[in-house]
Amino acid sequence: MDRSSAGISGKYAISGNDDNQPNDRAASRRGRYRHYTVRQWDNTPRTTPRRNKFYHSSAAGPSQYLLHRSVNPAQNFHALTKKEIMAGLVSKSDRFGHRYDGRDHGLYASSIKKYTSASKRPLNRAEQSQLLHLLQNFAATRSWNWRSLTTTLHSLTSAGVFTPHQPMDKRVQFTQAALLSTLLDAIIFKCNQKPGARDIDAQGIANLLWAMAKLVDNGQERTPELKEAVVVLLPHVNAQKKQFIPQGIANLLWAMAKLVDIGQERTPELNETVAALLPRVNAQKADF
Repeated sequence: MDRSSAGISGKYAISGNDDNQPNDRAASRRGRYRHYTVRQWDNTPRTTPRRNKFYHSSAAGPSQYLLHRSVNPAQNFHALTKKEIMAGLVSKSDRFGHRYDGRDHGLYASSIKKYTSASKRPLNRAEQSQLLHLLQNFAATRSWNWRSLTTTLHSLTSAGVFTPHQPMDKRVQFTQAALLSTLLDAIIFKCNQKPGARDIDAQGIANLLWAMAKLVDNGQERTPELKEAVVVLLPHVNAQKKQFIPQGIANLLWAMAKLVDIGQERTPELNETVAALLPRVNAQKADF
């Protein structure tokens, strides 16, 4: 089911920071297939016990007002592109380092999606260019939790941040690719962690696969990183098949059909994923 804002239809339970950090610090600072330079974070492993809460900041950043309020139709697009917003996000990331879970970045990405939803259209080329100039230091890291990663990729994809426009400024294209690379790297890392160290849920899986199919459907290149992200997500569909609601099942089936249609190999894993979902369609047919 292809909907411009399909996917996030419910609320997550807020989960805590993931203290199982990578030892490969270099890999955590950039995507592994594209060698873009992005802001570097200290991802030194921590030994503190897992805590089921977010960090607490003693002072509100300059972007606090925007991040915690909905964007209504009357709100000017320029409110989303103030330099103070990105300065606040970068400051928060720097201050908390490897303890930062990406929550404020996810909230900001949601604000962009809310703007486009209220406008009833994705970002146009001029808006996308202006926004991506601001997002040069907007980089996901492996310390981000599952909710922040899924919300950010789904929201930015829905809003049209990653849609290739022609013509496109090289710097804008570079920022677009670098941002997507850091998000995919963090998602792959999260999916490959041991079960006790990740907070993966069914809704996030459906949102990610929908977003990845939408990326390619909108003209984004099928990079090795994007292909790997799809591969590592598929086993989680089967593992959590009983947790998917009708909206998630519909999004997943659309995503997998679209991926195959645009060149994704029909691997045994993909076939097994579809086979695992079909009985759920029948079981929940009254709710579709």
